[in-house]
Amino acid sequence: MIPITKPYFDNDELDCLKKCLESGWVTQGPMTERFEELFKKEHDAKYAVSASSCTAALHLAMLALGIKAGDEVIVPAFTWITSASCVEYVNADVKFVDVEKETMNIDPCKIEAAITSKTKAIIAVHLFGCPAKMDEIMEIARKYNLYVIEDCACAIGTTYKGKKVGTIGDIGCFSFHPRKAITTGEGGMCSTNNEELYHKLLQFKNHGLSTTKKGDEYGNPFYMGIYDEVGYNLRLSDIQAAVGIAQFKKLDKLLKDRKRCADYYITQLKAEDKLLLPIALEGFGHTYQSFVVLLKNGSRELRNKIMLAMKEQEIQTRPGTIAITRTEFNKNKYGLKCGMFPVAEFCEDASITLPIYPNMSNTDMDKVIRALEVIF
Repeated sequence: MIPITKPYFDNDELDCLKKCLESGWVTQGPMTERFEELFKKEHDAKYAVSASSCTAALHLAMLALGIKAGDEVIVPAFTWITSASCVEYVNADVKFVDVEKETMNIDPCKIEAAITSKTKAIIAVHLFGCPAKMDEIMEIARKYNLYVIEDCACAIGTTYKGKKVGTIGDIGCFSFHPRKAITTGEGGMCSTNNEELYHKLLQFKNHGLSTTKKGDEYGNPFYMGIYDEVGYNLRLSDIQAAVGIAQFKKLDKLLKDRKRCADYYITQLKAEDKLLLPIALEGFGHTYQSFVVLLKNGSRELRNKIMLAMKEQEIQTRPGTIAITRTEFNKNKYGLKCGMFPVAEFCEDASITLPIYPNMSNTDMDKVIRALEVIF
């Protein structure tokens, strides 16, 4: 079987894990602190707050920004479900916006029509490692005084016009799931350049413990802290952080090899007139967390046949992601109908994620390419 992805580990991870376990400090310790420092340096961020997942990071972003019941948050219609679920966690409402076919990211031309007096924020997803059009998004946000949360789950190392994503908006949210460029098994990170938001992120991830209010008993052995917010336990462990530290040593190499694979696919498939291939617009530093192609005719039936035929040839695939406007919860809550977000629906129906991972051989990529050509 050629897998859709494969994380890359070597002795570095084992060495870091050994040090962590031998230290006896396996959570909220030096490994987590070092992992956050590495992340800050890589992304030119003033602050980084680790979390148990990107879902947790998005939840923390909503809490830190004070999004609440009665507020609305704009979310692209084609993304993973947690980009919208985080809004529901704080009892706010989602306003869906369709995406562009070329990038599969939120269409800036359609955002303003979704803005109301209740709108408080825009979630810009950098899907599959391709950056969203942040200049246009930030201009709209400034015009209407909106927060911008960057969903960078797929986009560690992704650049937009020379700047790392995750520090362009107010808060960036990253994932270290095994399908990402580097992994901690499960894990996430928030990035921000705002000190006030940084302290709120720390507080909400750690049971509501204030990091700015100490009280008279601070420094004594009986001091237990000030808890003036309802918080959660959304912390990353030092065991996970140890794996992340080892992974960070390989980040540049892993991203470079993903691009090698993507370039090979693009070169070999560019003559296939039935496919739309991923594109990297000028100034867009695509990192190809996934290599997603679209069938030009948009046929879900044909797409499914292709995926089944590739499965028979022991090639693993999956759709790019989902049109979250089609999920039962969102349809029922917001009264959504088919056809309201046609590009997102097209992208769900027409998308195929091809296998891509570090050190994938040209021979295996040729097998994937040949399978597509034969099926067509």
